[in-house]
Parts: sequence; C-alpha cells; structure tokens
Amino acid sequence: MNTLWRETSGIKRVSVTLDVETAHPELEVSEDRKSVRCTGTERSLPDNGKRFTGRLCVLGSEGFTSGRHYWEVEVAEIWGWCLGVAAESVERNGEGDLTPETGVWSIDQDEDVFDADTDPPSTLPARPIPGRVGVYLSYESGTVSFYDADTKSHLHTFNGNKFTEKLYPFFATWEEDLWMRICSGSAPGV
Repeated sequence: MNTLWRETSGIKRVSVTLDVETAHPELEVSEDRKSVRCTGTERSLPDNGKRFTGRLCVLGSEGFTSGRHYWEVEVAEIWGWCLGVAAESVERNGEGDLTPETGVWSIDQDEDVFDADTDPPSTLPARPIPGRVGVYLSYESGTVSFYDADTKSHLHTFNGNKFTEKLYPFFATWEEDLWMRICSGSAPGV
C-alpha cells in the first residue's frame, strides 16, 4: 500500500450529493442526487447564476473550507468523464480549460486518453483505466489526490496549492445515457 494511500487513513468519508441548480441543461441528475448522465438534449432551464452553461458539469451540494474529505465515483463503462474539485468562483459559462489555474483540480478520461487536467495535460499511466475513482481533498495542506478505488493505487496528486475559497466536488460527463454514480463505502485505510 503506498504512502499517500496510508496518509488518508482516519479521514471522514463524506456523503456527496449533486447540486441540481449547478447542472448543465444537458445533464440529468437522479432523484437521489447521487448519479448524473448526459442526455444529449438541452433543456430550457432558468439562468440562476450557478448553472454551468458552457461545459457539461455539475457540482456537489456541499462545499469545504477546511478539513480532509474523501469520496468515490463509479465511472466504469463511461468513456467521457472528468472529476475532482472546483473553486466556488469557477467559470460557469465558458468552455475554457479545466486546470488549477482556472479553479479546477481534476482528472479525466476521453476515450482511451487518461489525463490529469494540467496545462498542458499530464498523461496518467493507469492501465486499465479505473472503474471507480477515489477523490481525497486535504484543504489545509493544499492537496487533491486521486486513487483507483478498486486497487487502492495512487493515480495523481495536485500539491502545493493554497486554497482560499470554498471547494466543491466537481463532476462532468459527456457520454450520453450512461450514469456516473457517487459510491458509498469506507475511506482509504479505514
């Protein structure tokens, strides 16, 4: 078991739900707010100032300004997804890059390409691409780490950040009709 995985022991696993008011009009959030999928059809929804309109994204309902938090997301069978954390001030209307410089710390899969969302993107070596991804946020230490939750192996860590605003779980999917699901279970090392 690698060191980063062990360092996450003792953290509180958070129960993440999706904020439907932030969901792009082409995204459908399940009734229990634990799953999201792309419908391919843009619904007419009011512009509430919180909704993503440029990218197929949705945020978690609860944000964090301190502490250590962990959650897992089922992405098996989906070839187009992105997940991580986003700053409250992240651009909701544009289609710009999703990078730490724009307030998003994430990894993604687009067909057979698996990357950390940096500028330029950093290819991740995981093969096969994970079916379930763990996201670990340590607010005070300025780190966001990702794990293959099935094999308990480390995928990527964004280090050296100084977080100054509320961070939210971040999700995006662009493959139609397949659900990305927030899982339950225990935190790494627990």
